[in-house]
Amino acid sequence: MALPDPHPTAGGWRRRGFLGLTAGAGAAALLGTAACGAGGAGGGGADDDRTLTLACEGGGKTELQPVVDKFKQATGVTVTLVELPYEGLFNRLSSELSGGRPSFDVCAVDAVWIPLLAGKLAPLDDLFTDAVKGDLFPALVQEAQADGHFIGMPVWTNSEILFYRKDLFDDPKEKAAFQRTYGYPLAPPTTWQQFTDIAVFFTRPEQKLYGTDVKGAVETEWLAHVLQAGSPGVVLDDDGGVIVDNAQHLAALTFYADLANKHKVAPAGAAQTDWNAAQNLFNQGQTAMTRFWAHAYRQIPADAKVAGKVGAAPMVGGTAGVAGIPGPWYLSAPKGGAKADLAKQFIKAAYDDNALSVETTLGLAARKSAYQQYAAKPGYESFGPLLATLNAGATRPRPASPHWQRIVDGVLVPTIQKALTPGADYAALLKAARTQIEGIVK
Repeated sequence: MALPDPHPTAGGWRRRGFLGLTAGAGAAALLGTAACGAGGAGGGGADDDRTLTLACEGGGKTELQPVVDKFKQATGVTVTLVELPYEGLFNRLSSELSGGRPSFDVCAVDAVWIPLLAGKLAPLDDLFTDAVKGDLFPALVQEAQADGHFIGMPVWTNSEILFYRKDLFDDPKEKAAFQRTYGYPLAPPTTWQQFTDIAVFFTRPEQKLYGTDVKGAVETEWLAHVLQAGSPGVVLDDDGGVIVDNAQHLAALTFYADLANKHKVAPAGAAQTDWNAAQNLFNQGQTAMTRFWAHAYRQIPADAKVAGKVGAAPMVGGTAGVAGIPGPWYLSAPKGGAKADLAKQFIKAAYDDNALSVETTLGLAARKSAYQQYAAKPGYESFGPLLATLNAGATRPRPASPHWQRIVDGVLVPTIQKALTPGADYAALLKAARTQIEGIVK
Protein backbone atom coordinates (compact mmCIF):
# COMPACT_ATOMS: atom_id res chain seq x y z
CA MET A 1 0.00 0.00 0.00
CA ALA A 2 1.04 3.51 -0.72
CA LEU A 3 2.35 4.68 2.61
CA PRO A 4 5.85 6.05 2.05
CA ASP A 5 7.91 8.39 4.13
CA PRO A 6 9.37 11.40 2.34
CA HIS A 7 12.93 10.19 2.03
CA PRO A 8 13.79 8.26 -1.14
CA THR A 9 15.94 5.19 -0.66
CA ALA A 10 17.88 2.93 -2.97
CA GLY A 11 16.45 2.92 -6.45
CA GLY A 12 14.24 5.90 -5.71
CA TRP A 13 11.66 3.79 -3.87
CA ARG A 14 10.30 4.94 -0.56
CA ARG A 15 10.37 3.16 2.77
CA ARG A 16 7.09 2.09 4.34
CA GLY A 17 8.73 1.80 7.74
CA PHE A 18 6.27 3.74 9.87
CA LEU A 19 3.83 0.85 9.54
CA GLY A 20 6.43 -1.63 10.70
CA LEU A 21 6.42 -3.11 7.20
CA THR A 22 10.13 -3.77 7.09
CA ALA A 23 12.00 -7.01 7.19
CA GLY A 24 14.53 -8.26 9.66
CA ALA A 25 18.24 -8.62 9.00
CA GLY A 26 19.25 -11.43 6.73
CA ALA A 27 16.03 -11.59 4.74
CA ALA A 28 17.78 -10.97 1.44
CA ALA A 29 20.18 -13.78 2.12
CA LEU A 30 17.26 -16.04 3.00
CA LEU A 31 15.59 -15.43 -0.34
CA GLY A 32 18.86 -16.20 -2.07
CA THR A 33 18.97 -19.50 -0.18
CA ALA A 34 15.40 -20.21 -1.22
CA ALA A 35 16.51 -20.28 -4.84
CA CYS A 36 18.57 -23.35 -4.11
CA GLY A 37 15.71 -25.60 -3.12
CA ALA A 38 12.67 -23.93 -1.64
CA GLY A 39 10.81 -23.45 -4.90
CA GLY A 40 10.69 -21.17 -7.91
CA ALA A 41 12.53 -21.79 -11.13
CA GLY A 42 15.66 -22.58 -9.15
CA GLY A 43 13.98 -25.36 -7.13
CA GLY A 44 14.23 -29.05 -7.80
CA GLY A 45 13.86 -31.01 -4.58
CA ALA A 46 11.80 -34.17 -4.19
CA ASP A 47 9.07 -32.28 -2.34
CA ASP A 48 8.77 -29.50 -4.89
CA ASP A 49 5.10 -30.25 -5.50
CA ARG A 50 4.39 -29.70 -1.79
CA THR A 51 6.19 -26.36 -1.33
CA LEU A 52 5.93 -22.77 -2.49
CA THR A 53 8.11 -19.76 -1.81
CA LEU A 54 6.40 -16.39 -1.51
CA ALA A 55 8.45 -13.19 -1.57
CA CYS A 56 6.82 -10.38 0.36
CA GLU A 57 7.37 -7.26 2.41
CA GLY A 58 6.96 -7.16 6.18
CA GLY A 59 3.29 -6.22 6.09
CA GLY A 60 2.68 -9.03 3.64
CA LYS A 61 4.06 -11.60 6.01
CA THR A 62 1.77 -10.35 8.75
CA GLU A 63 -1.27 -10.34 6.51
CA LEU A 64 -0.64 -13.65 4.76
CA GLN A 65 0.39 -15.92 7.62
CA PRO A 66 -3.19 -16.98 8.52
CA VAL A 67 -3.88 -17.75 4.86
CA VAL A 68 -0.67 -19.76 4.60
CA ASP A 69 -1.57 -21.75 7.71
CA LYS A 70 -5.03 -22.61 6.42
CA PHE A 71 -3.66 -23.51 2.97
CA LYS A 72 -1.29 -26.02 4.53
CA GLN A 73 -4.10 -27.55 6.57
CA ALA A 74 -6.26 -27.91 3.47
CA THR A 75 -3.62 -29.06 0.96
CA GLY A 76 -0.51 -30.13 2.84
CA VAL A 77 1.49 -27.56 0.87
CA THR A 78 4.05 -25.55 2.82
CA VAL A 79 4.32 -21.92 1.76
CA THR A 80 7.50 -20.22 2.95
CA LEU A 81 7.03 -16.50 3.43
CA VAL A 82 10.31 -14.76 2.68
CA GLU A 83 10.34 -11.22 4.01
CA LEU A 84 12.31 -8.38 2.44
CA PRO A 85 12.44 -4.62 3.03
CA TYR A 86 10.26 -2.62 0.66
CA GLU A 87 12.97 -1.41 -1.71
CA GLY A 88 14.79 -4.74 -1.43
CA LEU A 89 11.68 -6.61 -2.49
CA PHE A 90 11.21 -4.44 -5.57
CA ASN A 91 14.86 -4.81 -6.56
CA ARG A 92 14.72 -8.58 -6.13
CA LEU A 93 11.49 -9.00 -8.07
CA SER A 94 12.68 -6.75 -10.88
CA SER A 95 16.09 -8.36 -11.28
CA GLU A 96 14.98 -11.99 -10.98
CA LEU A 97 11.94 -11.62 -13.21
CA SER A 98 14.11 -9.94 -15.83
CA GLY A 99 16.66 -12.73 -15.52
CA GLY A 100 14.04 -15.42 -16.04
CA ARG A 101 14.98 -17.56 -13.02
CA PRO A 102 13.06 -16.24 -10.03
CA SER A 103 13.71 -17.79 -6.64
CA PHE A 104 10.04 -17.42 -5.72
CA ASP A 105 6.80 -18.96 -6.93
CA VAL A 106 4.49 -16.19 -5.74
CA CYS A 107 5.21 -12.56 -4.95
CA ALA A 108 3.46 -9.68 -3.23
CA VAL A 109 3.44 -6.67 -5.54
CA ASP A 110 2.77 -3.05 -4.64
CA ALA A 111 0.27 -1.45 -7.00
CA VAL A 112 2.81 1.05 -8.33
CA TRP A 113 5.06 -1.80 -9.48
CA ILE A 114 2.50 -3.45 -11.77
CA PRO A 115 3.29 -1.28 -14.82
CA LEU A 116 7.01 -1.94 -14.29
CA LEU A 117 6.63 -5.73 -14.00
CA ALA A 118 3.98 -6.17 -16.69
CA GLY A 119 5.03 -8.78 -19.22
CA LYS A 120 6.95 -10.73 -16.59
CA LEU A 121 3.99 -11.86 -14.48
CA ALA A 122 1.64 -14.71 -15.33
CA PRO A 123 -1.94 -14.00 -16.46
CA LEU A 124 -4.55 -14.78 -13.82
CA ASP A 125 -7.57 -14.12 -16.03
CA ASP A 126 -9.43 -17.30 -15.12
CA LEU A 127 -9.43 -16.29 -11.44
CA PHE A 128 -11.28 -13.05 -12.19
CA THR A 129 -14.80 -14.37 -12.55
CA ASP A 130 -17.75 -11.99 -12.45
CA ALA A 131 -18.32 -12.96 -8.82
CA VAL A 132 -14.72 -12.20 -7.91
CA LYS A 133 -14.74 -8.84 -9.68
CA GLY A 134 -18.03 -7.98 -8.01
CA ASP A 135 -16.52 -8.47 -4.56
CA LEU A 136 -13.49 -6.28 -5.27
CA PHE A 137 -13.44 -2.49 -5.32
CA PRO A 138 -13.62 -1.15 -8.89
CA ALA A 139 -10.30 0.69 -8.65
CA LEU A 140 -8.56 -2.55 -7.69
CA VAL A 141 -10.04 -4.46 -10.61
CA GLN A 142 -8.81 -1.72 -12.93
CA GLU A 143 -5.35 -1.60 -11.41
CA ALA A 144 -4.86 -5.40 -11.49
CA GLN A 145 -4.67 -5.37 -15.28
CA ALA A 146 -1.83 -4.77 -17.71
CA ASP A 147 -1.57 -5.46 -21.43
CA GLY A 148 -5.07 -6.91 -21.53
CA HIS A 149 -4.58 -9.44 -18.73
CA PHE A 150 -5.14 -9.61 -15.01
CA ILE A 151 -1.69 -10.15 -13.50
CA GLY A 152 -2.32 -9.53 -9.81
CA MET A 153 -5.00 -10.60 -7.33
CA PRO A 154 -5.67 -7.96 -4.67
CA VAL A 155 -4.95 -9.23 -1.17
CA TRP A 156 -5.33 -6.06 0.86
CA THR A 157 -6.07 -2.44 0.29
CA ASN A 158 -6.36 0.77 2.21
CA SER A 159 -7.43 4.36 1.75
CA GLU A 160 -7.31 7.54 3.67
CA ILE A 161 -10.44 8.30 5.66
CA LEU A 162 -11.19 10.98 8.23
CA PHE A 163 -10.26 10.57 11.89
CA TYR A 164 -11.60 13.09 14.38
CA ARG A 165 -11.51 13.60 18.14
CA LYS A 166 -14.88 12.60 19.56
CA ASP A 167 -14.06 14.25 22.89
CA LEU A 168 -14.05 17.59 21.07
CA PHE A 169 -16.86 16.95 18.60
CA ASP A 170 -19.21 15.60 21.28
CA ASP A 171 -18.51 18.30 23.86
CA PRO A 172 -21.79 20.25 24.42
CA LYS A 173 -19.93 23.55 24.84
CA GLU A 174 -18.01 23.07 21.63
CA LYS A 175 -21.16 22.08 19.78
CA ALA A 176 -23.02 25.16 20.97
CA ALA A 177 -20.14 27.49 20.13
CA PHE A 178 -19.75 26.04 16.66
CA GLN A 179 -23.48 26.32 15.95
CA ARG A 180 -23.45 29.96 16.98
CA THR A 181 -20.43 30.74 14.82
CA TYR A 182 -21.21 28.81 11.63
CA GLY A 183 -24.95 28.29 11.75
CA TYR A 184 -24.93 24.52 11.34
CA PRO A 185 -24.29 21.60 13.73
CA LEU A 186 -20.79 20.42 14.58
CA ALA A 187 -20.37 16.96 13.04
CA PRO A 188 -17.75 15.06 11.06
CA PRO A 189 -17.31 17.11 7.87
CA THR A 190 -18.41 15.79 4.52
CA THR A 191 -17.36 18.72 2.31
CA TRP A 192 -14.24 20.84 1.85
CA GLN A 193 -16.01 23.89 3.28
CA GLN A 194 -17.16 22.05 6.39
CA PHE A 195 -13.68 20.63 6.86
CA THR A 196 -12.18 24.12 6.62
CA ASP A 197 -14.74 25.62 9.00
CA ILE A 198 -14.13 22.95 11.62
CA ALA A 199 -10.36 23.14 11.23
CA VAL A 200 -10.49 26.91 11.77
CA PHE A 201 -12.80 26.50 14.76
CA PHE A 202 -10.50 24.06 16.57
CA THR A 203 -7.25 25.88 15.82
CA ARG A 204 -6.06 27.19 19.17
CA PRO A 205 -2.28 27.56 19.14
CA GLU A 206 -2.23 28.75 22.74
CA GLN A 207 -3.63 25.32 23.69
CA LYS A 208 -1.26 23.51 21.31
CA LEU A 209 -4.31 22.44 19.31
CA TYR A 210 -4.75 22.76 15.55
CA GLY A 211 -7.69 21.88 13.36
CA THR A 212 -5.80 19.45 11.15
CA ASP A 213 -2.46 18.65 9.59
CA VAL A 214 -1.22 19.38 6.08
CA LYS A 215 1.23 16.80 4.73
CA GLY A 216 3.65 18.48 2.37
CA ALA A 217 6.06 15.57 2.22
CA VAL A 218 3.64 13.11 0.58
CA GLU A 219 1.49 13.34 -2.53
CA THR A 220 -1.39 10.91 -1.98
CA GLU A 221 -3.60 13.18 0.10
CA TRP A 222 -3.54 16.03 -2.39
CA LEU A 223 -4.28 13.57 -5.20
CA ALA A 224 -7.34 12.30 -3.32
CA HIS A 225 -8.60 15.88 -3.30
CA VAL A 226 -7.91 16.12 -7.05
CA LEU A 227 -10.35 13.25 -7.59
CA GLN A 228 -12.84 14.85 -5.20
CA ALA A 229 -12.71 17.91 -7.46
CA GLY A 230 -13.84 15.76 -10.40
CA SER A 231 -10.61 15.27 -12.35
CA PRO A 232 -10.73 12.34 -14.82
CA GLY A 233 -7.50 11.11 -13.29
CA VAL A 234 -4.55 12.24 -11.25
CA VAL A 235 -1.59 13.84 -13.04
CA LEU A 236 -2.10 11.72 -16.18
CA ASP A 237 -5.30 10.88 -18.04
CA ASP A 238 -6.20 7.39 -19.24
CA ASP A 239 -4.22 7.94 -22.45
CA GLY A 240 -1.10 9.07 -20.62
CA GLY A 241 -1.60 12.76 -21.32
CA VAL A 242 -0.41 15.18 -18.65
CA ILE A 243 -3.33 16.89 -16.87
CA VAL A 244 -1.59 18.02 -13.69
CA ASP A 245 -2.47 21.66 -14.42
CA ASN A 246 -6.17 21.19 -15.13
CA ALA A 247 -8.82 23.10 -13.17
CA GLN A 248 -9.41 20.22 -10.75
CA HIS A 249 -5.75 19.88 -9.80
CA LEU A 250 -5.64 23.62 -9.21
CA ALA A 251 -8.80 23.59 -7.09
CA ALA A 252 -7.41 20.75 -5.00
CA LEU A 253 -4.04 22.40 -4.51
CA THR A 254 -5.73 25.65 -3.55
CA PHE A 255 -7.89 23.91 -0.94
CA TYR A 256 -4.98 21.85 0.36
CA ALA A 257 -2.30 24.53 0.57
CA ASP A 258 -4.66 27.25 1.77
CA LEU A 259 -5.30 25.23 4.91
CA ALA A 260 -1.74 26.07 5.93
CA ASN A 261 -1.06 29.32 4.06
CA LYS A 262 -4.36 31.18 4.42
CA HIS A 263 -6.29 29.57 7.25
CA LYS A 264 -3.23 28.52 9.29
CA VAL A 265 -5.02 25.50 10.74
CA ALA A 266 -1.98 23.19 10.69
CA PRO A 267 1.09 23.13 12.93
CA ALA A 268 4.27 24.77 11.68
CA GLY A 269 6.44 22.78 9.31
CA ALA A 270 3.71 21.58 6.97
CA ALA A 271 6.14 21.27 4.05
CA GLN A 272 8.10 18.63 5.95
CA THR A 273 5.12 16.84 7.54
CA ASP A 274 4.91 13.21 6.48
CA TRP A 275 2.76 10.26 7.57
CA ASN A 276 4.78 9.64 10.72
CA ALA A 277 4.59 13.25 11.85
CA ALA A 278 0.87 13.55 11.14
CA GLN A 279 0.09 10.33 12.97
CA ASN A 280 2.08 11.46 16.01
CA LEU A 281 0.41 14.88 16.05
CA PHE A 282 -3.05 13.33 16.10
CA ASN A 283 -2.23 10.63 18.65
CA GLN A 284 -0.75 13.30 20.93
CA GLY A 285 -3.97 15.31 20.74
CA GLN A 286 -2.45 18.23 18.83
CA THR A 287 -4.84 18.03 15.87
CA ALA A 288 -8.63 17.76 15.99
CA MET A 289 -8.83 15.93 12.65
CA THR A 290 -6.53 14.04 10.35
CA ARG A 291 -7.00 12.46 6.95
CA PHE A 292 -5.19 9.18 7.38
CA TRP A 293 -4.98 5.55 6.27
CA ALA A 294 -7.81 3.51 7.77
CA HIS A 295 -5.61 0.77 9.25
CA ALA A 296 -4.29 3.27 11.82
CA TYR A 297 -7.59 3.30 13.72
CA ARG A 298 -6.78 -0.05 15.34
CA GLN A 299 -3.15 0.90 15.92
CA ILE A 300 -3.67 3.91 18.19
CA PRO A 301 -1.49 3.22 21.26
CA ALA A 302 -3.35 2.62 24.51
CA ASP A 303 -1.35 5.39 26.17
CA ALA A 304 -2.06 7.94 23.39
CA LYS A 305 -3.90 11.07 24.49
CA VAL A 306 -6.69 10.30 22.02
CA ALA A 307 -7.02 6.58 22.83
CA GLY A 308 -10.69 5.66 23.05
CA LYS A 309 -11.72 9.11 21.83
CA VAL A 310 -11.36 8.74 18.07
CA GLY A 311 -14.17 8.70 15.55
CA ALA A 312 -13.93 7.63 11.92
CA ALA A 313 -15.81 8.94 8.88
CA PRO A 314 -15.45 8.67 5.10
CA MET A 315 -12.94 10.89 3.36
CA VAL A 316 -14.26 14.40 2.77
CA GLY A 317 -15.67 15.28 -0.63
CA GLY A 318 -15.41 18.04 -3.18
CA THR A 319 -17.72 18.81 -6.09
CA ALA A 320 -17.44 15.19 -7.27
CA GLY A 321 -18.11 13.83 -3.80
CA VAL A 322 -16.00 11.51 -1.69
CA ALA A 323 -12.88 10.01 -3.28
CA GLY A 324 -9.67 8.38 -2.18
CA ILE A 325 -6.52 6.91 -3.65
CA PRO A 326 -6.47 3.17 -2.88
CA GLY A 327 -3.29 1.66 -1.50
CA PRO A 328 -3.47 -2.03 -2.53
CA TRP A 329 -1.02 -4.90 -2.77
CA TYR A 330 -1.45 -7.84 -5.12
CA LEU A 331 -0.34 -11.45 -5.31
CA SER A 332 1.27 -12.44 -8.59
CA ALA A 333 3.25 -15.31 -10.06
CA PRO A 334 6.20 -15.22 -12.47
CA LYS A 335 5.39 -15.92 -16.08
CA GLY A 336 6.55 -19.42 -17.00
CA GLY A 337 7.13 -20.37 -13.36
CA ALA A 338 7.90 -24.02 -12.60
CA LYS A 339 4.96 -24.23 -10.21
CA ALA A 340 2.44 -22.12 -12.06
CA ASP A 341 -0.60 -24.27 -11.25
CA LEU A 342 0.21 -24.56 -7.56
CA ALA A 343 1.00 -20.86 -7.35
CA LYS A 344 -2.37 -20.02 -8.89
CA GLN A 345 -4.06 -22.40 -6.46
CA PHE A 346 -2.54 -20.50 -3.55
CA ILE A 347 -3.46 -17.12 -5.02
CA LYS A 348 -7.08 -18.31 -5.32
CA ALA A 349 -6.97 -19.49 -1.71
CA ALA A 350 -5.67 -16.09 -0.63
CA TYR A 351 -8.74 -14.54 -2.26
CA ASP A 352 -11.12 -17.14 -0.83
CA ASP A 353 -9.75 -16.74 2.70
CA ASN A 354 -9.14 -13.00 2.47
CA ALA A 355 -11.11 -12.25 5.65
CA LEU A 356 -8.52 -14.12 7.74
CA SER A 357 -6.17 -11.16 7.35
CA VAL A 358 -8.56 -8.75 9.06
CA GLU A 359 -7.61 -9.98 12.52
CA THR A 360 -3.87 -9.56 11.99
CA THR A 361 -2.02 -6.60 13.49
CA LEU A 362 -2.24 -4.74 10.18
CA GLY A 363 -5.85 -5.79 9.77
CA LEU A 364 -6.56 -5.15 6.09
CA ALA A 365 -8.35 -7.06 3.34
CA ALA A 366 -9.25 -6.57 -0.32
CA ARG A 367 -12.73 -8.01 -0.63
CA LYS A 368 -15.79 -5.92 0.11
CA SER A 369 -17.38 -8.88 1.88
CA ALA A 370 -14.38 -9.23 4.20
CA TYR A 371 -14.73 -5.63 5.37
CA GLN A 372 -18.52 -5.92 5.57
CA GLN A 373 -18.18 -8.99 7.76
CA TYR A 374 -16.42 -6.93 10.43
CA ALA A 375 -17.77 -3.42 9.91
CA ALA A 376 -20.41 -3.63 12.65
CA LYS A 377 -18.11 -5.22 15.24
CA PRO A 378 -16.62 -3.14 18.08
CA GLY A 379 -13.07 -2.07 17.28
CA TYR A 380 -13.65 -2.03 13.53
CA GLU A 381 -15.43 1.31 13.31
CA SER A 382 -13.07 2.45 10.55
CA PHE A 383 -14.30 -0.23 8.14
CA GLY A 384 -17.62 1.43 7.27
CA PRO A 385 -15.89 4.70 6.29
CA LEU A 386 -13.23 2.73 4.41
CA LEU A 387 -15.90 0.86 2.46
CA ALA A 388 -17.68 4.10 1.64
CA THR A 389 -14.47 5.75 0.45
CA LEU A 390 -13.25 2.83 -1.65
CA ASN A 391 -16.70 2.35 -3.18
CA ALA A 392 -17.12 6.05 -4.02
CA GLY A 393 -17.66 6.77 -7.68
CA ALA A 394 -14.78 9.24 -7.92
CA THR A 395 -12.20 6.93 -6.29
CA ARG A 396 -9.59 5.89 -8.83
CA PRO A 397 -6.16 4.23 -8.83
CA ARG A 398 -2.95 6.03 -9.58
CA PRO A 399 -1.88 6.11 -13.24
CA ALA A 400 -0.55 2.87 -14.66
CA SER A 401 2.74 4.49 -15.63
CA PRO A 402 6.21 3.00 -15.29
CA HIS A 403 7.38 6.56 -14.59
CA TRP A 404 5.08 7.09 -11.62
CA GLN A 405 7.56 6.98 -8.76
CA ARG A 406 9.93 9.30 -10.61
CA ILE A 407 7.04 11.73 -11.12
CA VAL A 408 6.15 11.55 -7.43
CA ASP A 409 9.66 12.04 -6.11
CA GLY A 410 10.92 14.51 -8.69
CA VAL A 411 7.83 16.63 -9.32
CA LEU A 412 4.74 16.11 -7.16
CA VAL A 413 6.21 16.25 -3.67
CA PRO A 414 8.47 19.24 -4.50
CA THR A 415 5.48 21.03 -6.05
CA ILE A 416 3.35 20.54 -2.94
CA GLN A 417 6.20 21.71 -0.73
CA LYS A 418 6.68 24.86 -2.82
CA ALA A 419 2.94 25.48 -2.64
CA LEU A 420 3.10 25.51 1.16
CA THR A 421 4.66 28.96 1.16
CA PRO A 422 2.43 31.99 1.77
CA GLY A 423 1.99 33.84 -1.50
CA ALA A 424 2.80 30.83 -3.68
CA ASP A 425 1.36 30.96 -7.20
CA TYR A 426 -0.42 27.61 -7.36
CA ALA A 427 -1.28 27.83 -11.05
CA ALA A 428 2.32 28.66 -12.00
CA LEU A 429 3.60 25.76 -9.92
CA LEU A 430 1.29 23.34 -11.70
CA LYS A 431 2.27 24.67 -15.12
CA ALA A 432 5.92 24.10 -14.22
CA ALA A 433 5.03 20.63 -12.98
CA ARG A 434 3.38 19.87 -16.32
CA THR A 435 6.56 20.78 -18.18
CA GLN A 436 8.66 18.59 -15.90
CA ILE A 437 6.32 15.62 -16.16
CA GLU A 438 6.13 15.89 -19.95
CA GLY A 439 9.90 15.67 -19.96
CA ILE A 440 9.73 12.46 -17.93
CA VAL A 441 7.03 10.63 -19.87
CA LYS A 442 8.01 11.69 -23.40
